[in-house]
Amino acid sequence: MPIDSQPICYSLIIPVFNEEAVLPVLLRRLDQLLARLQGPAEAIFVDDGSSDSSPIVLQALVKRDPRYRYIGLSRNFGHQIAITAGMDAAQGKAIVVMDADLQDPPEVVEQLIAKWEEGYDVVYARRLSRAGESRFKRATAHVFYRMLGRMTTVGIPADVGDFRLIDRKVLNVLREMPERDRFVRGMIAWLGFKQTEVAFHRLERVAGETKYPLFKMARLAVNAALGFSDAPLRLAIWCGLVVSSLALLYGGWVAVLWMSNDSHLVAGWSSTIVIVSLLCGMNMLMTGIVGLYVGRIHAEVKHRPLYVVQERLGFERELAAAIQPAMRAVYE
Repeated sequence: MPIDSQPICYSLIIPVFNEEAVLPVLLRRLDQLLARLQGPAEAIFVDDGSSDSSPIVLQALVKRDPRYRYIGLSRNFGHQIAITAGMDAAQGKAIVVMDADLQDPPEVVEQLIAKWEEGYDVVYARRLSRAGESRFKRATAHVFYRMLGRMTTVGIPADVGDFRLIDRKVLNVLREMPERDRFVRGMIAWLGFKQTEVAFHRLERVAGETKYPLFKMARLAVNAALGFSDAPLRLAIWCGLVVSSLALLYGGWVAVLWMSNDSHLVAGWSSTIVIVSLLCGMNMLMTGIVGLYVGRIHAEVKHRPLYVVQERLGFERELAAAIQPAMRAVYE
């Protein structure tokens, strides 16, 4: 029976953004991986608005190899949205998310599948080391995961990215979570299910430049904190209480100096400047925190689509394979 007419067992989702330098090595190792898998598999490339030759290379591959699919987004929507677009199109019983830069080794996928076959619904890849990354990035990542673990009630694994395998039933529930500011690894952790890990050493980039600079990492951290914790709001409340208490204490001290006729006290100056400056600063901080939550609500109520697909290739083979048995049944 041809591959196209068999149910897909494994779906590999690979977001791509300007990765022309690494694609030759990636495609060679993916070919080797797909050949070793026990069961029909598909690899879905999600082009997140690339401006280099990545779309041309991937489209040509999809046209000649039925194992590959291509989704071209109309612009750059971001890594988490690109993952979501791939998940929406995946047909496999087990869905694997991995990056295109080969820092997530394709060979580890077989270890993830082995754990899935043992009965686990979510198998995530934990990084034992992070080659090629600066000491600053490793330190900030360490602090981020530890702080996030303390802030949230959801058990989000530390030192784990989006490289993971999820079962079909997990994906079906995940699709019912349409929030705009997505932190996919946190959303999967929130779902629960039976989870385990596979440890691996994260490799250095084979070629090209990182697509997650400091600004994007900070934005992802904010999405994680706001999406899975109300700690920032509670922090604003406690800051307000502390500032108010300090203002009352300072006001009492100024009153004592005034009643004792202290000559160093400039009437009205110190109390006004310090209290106004302190309260204004704290008010701006609390307003900003609340504003972030309000902004997220505003984004949700607009109900815009998460992404816009400009082009889809390779999926028509699935449709044809599904129609053929039905047509045979009708004519028989």
